[in-house]
Amino acid sequence: MARPISLRQVETFNAMMKAGTVGRAAEMLHVSQPAISKLLAHFEEDTGLRLFERTRGRLVPTQAARRLYEEIDRIFAGVQQIERTVELIRREEQGQLVIGVMPALAGSFLREVVKHFLKIHPGVYLTVVARHSQFIADRIRTRTIDIGLVNAPVTDPDIITEPFMERALVCIMPIGHPLAAKPWVEAADLDGIEFISFASSNHTSTAVESSLRAQNAKPRVVMETSASLTVCEMVAAGFGVSLIHPIHLYGIGNRVAIRPFRPAIPLRLVLCRRVDMRNSTLVNTFAQVALREAEAVDGHPWASLPA
Repeated sequence: MARPISLRQVETFNAMMKAGTVGRAAEMLHVSQPAISKLLAHFEEDTGLRLFERTRGRLVPTQAARRLYEEIDRIFAGVQQIERTVELIRREEQGQLVIGVMPALAGSFLREVVKHFLKIHPGVYLTVVARHSQFIADRIRTRTIDIGLVNAPVTDPDIITEPFMERALVCIMPIGHPLAAKPWVEAADLDGIEFISFASSNHTSTAVESSLRAQNAKPRVVMETSASLTVCEMVAAGFGVSLIHPIHLYGIGNRVAIRPFRPAIPLRLVLCRRVDMRNSTLVNTFAQVALREAEAVDGHPWASLPA
């Protein structure tokens, strides 16, 4: 080769292969078309490879060009990964918080908490992990999640737990459902009624099944799901009734009929974090904002029905 190939030549070749024409490659690199043609010609000369066939004024890649492009494309992908890593490190220096949240709270409720949190700590890089409660507790234990919002008991001595919303489950049903005529719903009312259930592994499902069994009530389960949003949507669509924690109705409360349920089935949501937490300032601020938002939700009419 007459001289070492330059990075500019490689960038030009990469742009040409991606764009397909000299004109579009010139637009990508913000240079003139003659500059692109000159750089490509020098690249061929310096590599000693015939990279393009000149056909009717167009450059058509040869097999050698395609093979070379595969390798260059992998290299450029690595450079892009380096750029992403640099950005991540920059954000970590500004502050980073990893939040674990059960899927039911990962929508409107979390949106409001994050909105208020970022007003206090703008620029903090947030990572949200939406998984089931046990997964979140395990990751807090191993310090891969900083703070969690869960609905299952956490008994690890290394984890601080704090109740942030304990309410009795409410009965939700399609608008106009016969049970909506009652001031409250009793377990016996659900006997034989189409019912949307949480999956058996869900903490809510365990509490509901235990309570209904004690009352000899056997609703007709027509569907089960692990996601509270799906429960609400299926009830709103008329497929059955369900029992749910009021916070899961955030943003959907006006699309279903809601009644208190008796006997009351209390369900506690908890904030959890390690005793020796990292990012303690960010974690504590997030916890305070989540508690305030839970109090605001608790003030909604559909969240404060008597048990």
